[in-house]
Parts: sequence; C-alpha cells; structure tokens
Amino acid sequence: MTQPIWTTALPNWQEKIIKGDSLIPCSPLFKAPSEIALRVFKELRLVDVLGCPKIGEVSKQWVFDFVEVIFGAYDATAKKRLIKEFFLLISKKNSKSTLAAGIMLTALILNERQSCELVIIAPTKEVANNSFNPMKDMIRVDGELSALFNVSEHTKTITHRATQATLKVIAAESDSLAGVKATYVLVDELWVFGKRSGASSMLQEAKGGLASRPEGFVIYLSTMSDEPPAGVFKEKLDYARDVRDGEIDDRRFLPILYEFPKSYIENGDYTNPENWYITNPNLGASVDLEYLTDTISRAKESHDKNTLQTALAKHLNVEIGISLRANRWAGAEFWEKAAGSFTLDELIEKSEVITMGGDGGGLDDLLGCAVIGRLPTPKYIYTDDYNVRHEVKQWWVWVKAWCHPIALERRKQDEPRYRDFEADGDLVIVKNIGDDVAEFADIAKKIHDSGKLDRIGLDPAGADDIVIALESIGIAREQITGVSQGWKLGGYQKVCERKIASGDLTHANQPLMAWCVGNARVKLSGSGVAMSKSESGNGKIDPVIAMLNAVALMSQNPASPKKADAAVYF
Repeated sequence: MTQPIWTTALPNWQEKIIKGDSLIPCSPLFKAPSEIALRVFKELRLVDVLGCPKIGEVSKQWVFDFVEVIFGAYDATAKKRLIKEFFLLISKKNSKSTLAAGIMLTALILNERQSCELVIIAPTKEVANNSFNPMKDMIRVDGELSALFNVSEHTKTITHRATQATLKVIAAESDSLAGVKATYVLVDELWVFGKRSGASSMLQEAKGGLASRPEGFVIYLSTMSDEPPAGVFKEKLDYARDVRDGEIDDRRFLPILYEFPKSYIENGDYTNPENWYITNPNLGASVDLEYLTDTISRAKESHDKNTLQTALAKHLNVEIGISLRANRWAGAEFWEKAAGSFTLDELIEKSEVITMGGDGGGLDDLLGCAVIGRLPTPKYIYTDDYNVRHEVKQWWVWVKAWCHPIALERRKQDEPRYRDFEADGDLVIVKNIGDDVAEFADIAKKIHDSGKLDRIGLDPAGADDIVIALESIGIAREQITGVSQGWKLGGYQKVCERKIASGDLTHANQPLMAWCVGNARVKLSGSGVAMSKSESGNGKIDPVIAMLNAVALMSQNPASPKKADAAVYF
C-alpha cells in the first residue's frame, strides 16, 4: 500500500477559524478505520442530555472531524498509528470531557490487543469524575455495551469482558501513574498539570508504553490556564503553535487550537460577542451565547480585573500575560504595552548612562538584578510653567535573577515556572552558594567596563555579600548606594508607574519579569501606597524591587560619564 502524504501544519489557520472552517490540517489517512470508529462513536448516548440522544444526533461537525482524524491515522495493515499525539485547546463548556469519554470508550470497543491498558489522566478527582461518569452512563443505557463491559465505580475502571482490556480514569494527585503501561492515553485539563512540579516526568512515564505499542495514541485536552501558562502546559502549547504555524515539522503531532488570531487580541475584537464562535465551536449546542454574555458581563461588573481575566481565559481562551489581582501594582496594567525587544549588550551599547539595582538573595529567595539604561536621544522636549526646557529620554530595563536549588524544593508550586524562566535564560539555578552574587558582579563589571555605569542601588539590609563581590571586581564603594525600602521606596514606585504608563520606559519583554510584576501588591503606607513583599504572598517580586532600586538612582538624572580626552601615545 502506498504510504499517505500529509502535514499537520495549518499556516492559514487564522483565515479558517474566522470563517468557521475545520481546523483539521489533513483528511483521515485511512478511510476504513475512520469510518468504523465514527459509526461507533455516533451510537454512544448522552445521558445528561434530555432524551438521552446519540452523540451523532446532537454533535457538531468539528467533533466528528476530530474523531475521524484520530482513528483514521491507524494503518491496519502495518498495525501502526502514523499520527501519535493530538492536542486540543478549546474553551470551557464545549463538551471537552464528554468528547474525552466518547473517544476513549470507542478506542476500548475497537481495540484488538489482549489485556490492553487505556487511561484517562485527570488532575483531580472532580475532573476524573467528569470523564468517568459519562462513560459509565453510556454503558448503562446500552444493552450491548452493558453485556460487553464490567464497570467498577470504586476503582473507576471499565473492563472489556472479551479482551480483558481495561480503561481506567486516574486522578493524578499522587504517584498513581507509577507502573502504568498504557496503549491509549488521554490527558484532561493539561493546564492544571502545568502548575505542578514534576508533571512533565509523570506524563512521560504514563505514555512510556507507546514505545512498544505502535497502534497507540496520546491526546491532550485543555482549556486556557487561569494564570500565565507554565510548565508542561506551556511547553505543549508553544510546541503545538509552532507545529500549527509550520515552524516545526512534526507529522506525528496534530494540534487543534481554538484561539483568537493575534490581531483580534490587539485591537480588542475578541470582546465582541459576535466573534465568540471562534473559540467556542460548540456554540449553539453545549454552550450558548446568552450564557457566555452573562458570565463575562458578571465578571466585568465585579470590577476585579483578575476575575475578568479568568473568565476570558476559560470561556474565550484569551491567554493571560500578567495576572492582575486585587491590590495589584498600578504599573502592572501597562506592563505588556511597554514591551520591547533587546538584549543586555544592546542596552549597554545604546545607553548614555546606566544604573543597576539588586534585591533578595536568601536561600529560598530570588536574587534580582535590574539594569536601566537611559538613551541619549530625547524622546520629546517640553517647557514647564517657568519656561524651563526639559528633555525626556527613553529608559530601557533588563533583568536577571538567580536562585538556589533549595528554593525549588521549598516552593514546589513555582518550580515549573522557574524551569521555564531557566530555559528562557532569565533565571539561573546556581549549584553553589555564592555563584549568584558572583554572576551579579560579572554583569556589574561588564557595565562598569563600558564606562557607562553611574551607581548600583541595593537594599541596605542583607547586601553585604553583594557589596564584597562588587568591590572585589573593582567597583568603588562610592558607586554602591543603599536605597531605603518600604514607604520611602514608594515615591520611586510612582515614578516608575508613570514612566511605564507614558511609554517612556521600555522593558525587554522577559516572562520572568512579567510574572514578578503580576505578583506585585501594594498596601497603604502613611499618605500613599508602597509595594510590599508580605502583601505579595508566595509570589516573588525581587526583580521588581531591584528595578525600583535602579529607578531610584536613574530618577536623579545622573550625568553621562565623561569620556576621556583623546590622546596620542608614542
């Protein structure tokens, strides 16, 4: 038989999703298995719908397309599946769990391997029930299926009486995946696993059985995360986007992502209810426009931007860039718009004067480093009420951070993000105590050697190690300044907010800093507000404090270091 030719890329996805066309990039590779599977799938009944209709009677075409491409990737002659992994990103209430139940029950019915293992991996017991209960009910209302399967509610296991194949729903809240050697794997709500330490290794273990079971598949289902994507979810989402866009050629991985085109996010068209069909392909079936409108309207009326962000993420798949929670720092609301693209070397090259700031450094803490460069060309010039001319020059901000492995052990909830930041190159997980301050000093020396360093601002409390490291590489004590913290830093916090909001401060668009800015909280302090580490809870903000320390120095408008007079030596 001639090997089929196909691609899993869909470069014109934006045009297709706007038109409401199918997002499946290829037809079923083998017609016979796809048709058989679709007939089986369509006969399953939905007990939680009035009248217990068959799936084939009430589902939309995109559901059938998805089922066809999964089962149609199986080469029955070679006993091998040519597309092994599938990733579906879809908004909440679009029958994701019911789809999972139907697909896996269909796989169990059609499976030919004796004592085969099939698993649905859910992050919690509640999510596990969302998949197990529909399967249990599909079997209960069908006489043939009731005779074919044994259902164990206690272990959430369905056993095929003839092949002894088992379909088990596992709530992966512990090490319950150890020893699983499944042929067919479905991972539900992948975004939750993205918040868990070690989730990537756990899922890798779960799908390890596919190495010796070539007919198997892995399906990842997820809505968008209620926080900036992290861990294994971010890894899979980024990979899926690259495959979809043609940046990565992987014919064994098929992504289907119901998300808005970038232009809809930038110009605000995603807020128009007329466009909500884009991320809700089941609109008019399991979800209706009135429900979405009410849900998002209530989120807006709450006047809590985090509540609105979460509603948009879950129901419209709008990715959260910065978490805007209660008592958030005002600068966070403008942070994304202030993004630029430059490296530390570019900042040093283009700046006329540079200040640095540092903060943190405890064993379970981050050591934050922030570099602010002032560009030489005025962005604009204005005259005040006293006819004094003022030049406003652009500030560039670049950050880096370090932590010790003990920080990962004590902050398991943040380990996936720390690993992401490490991969970005913005966070260094040091092996030895002292390596962090040494690398901080190396950055300071690089700026110092450029001749553009004005001063370095540090929290006077607990900065001894950094001061010693800086002096050891030749930076004079006069260039190391203690910056008062607490309410005294509040004034510079306001300067920074205004710079960000006005567009006079541009940052290097680093995910590490976006996360820290989203963590920053403020509290009333005297007659104003001040950023508070205690108010920020478990979220780290050390690079933000480091930035404010550097702002405290740059806001004093330091003069550009004078260049040495030209001379000729013989």
